Amino acid sequence: MHGFANPARFLRFARWLTPLLLAAGLVITGASLWWGLARAPAEALQGDSVRILFIHVPTAWLGMAGWMAIAGASMAELVWRHPLAGIAARAAAAPGAVFTAVCLTTGSLWGRPAWNTWWVWDGRLTSMLVLLFLYFAYMALASAAENDGQGGNARIPAIFGLVGAINIPVIHYSVIWWYSIHQPPSLSMGKSAMSSEFLYPLLASTIGFSLIFGGVVLARMRAILADAQAEARLRRKAFAED
Repeated sequence: MHGFANPARFLRFARWLTPLLLAAGLVITGASLWWGLARAPAEALQGDSVRILFIHVPTAWLGMAGWMAIAGASMAELVWRHPLAGIAARAAAAPGAVFTAVCLTTGSLWGRPAWNTWWVWDGRLTSMLVLLFLYFAYMALASAAENDGQGGNARIPAIFGLVGAINIPVIHYSVIWWYSIHQPPSLSMGKSAMSSEFLYPLLASTIGFSLIFGGVVLARMRAILADAQAEARLRRKAFAED
């Protein structure tokens, strides 16, 4: 990990990995969604509406995984002072928020025919909505810290990223801890309640979306570093002219 602490070394690595992740993710996601939406059979109870799980489940996973990436990067920033950790956390925030919003939207679309309601304030849906608000708050804090330019304030988003991780196990165990209209997990370690007709395209879709997420994060990190380098050049030019 410390081998990529040097921005130049990281950029050389990310330059070829970014398009590779994005291309592979788009191909795998497209193929899995085509199979899941066009080829998989209708489910016995939910009919064709079950097909939305091929988007809903991966985006739910990546909404939570995105915040865990923020928490891990925040830990590296606070403890090891990793120079790219804060950039990685900021880069993961926007795509994590997008996946969370897609999860909530597709869940609502799925819930209407399955539960005869667009929304209920149960543990899973509410804690997922809280996650979306946490993303918004983190991005606001990170933007304020960047504009302020003070080292002490830069630690506030990292601390918030760690504290916000408390919501992740709440999301995961909410359907177990409290009565919920949301169905319990169909997948667990080494076990699956799904038939192979749904399981394999769902796993492929999750892999594809995850690769896209990784590619977007790397692209955003490169953009943030490019902006920082451009700003540093402008400051040196302004200083030289003075």
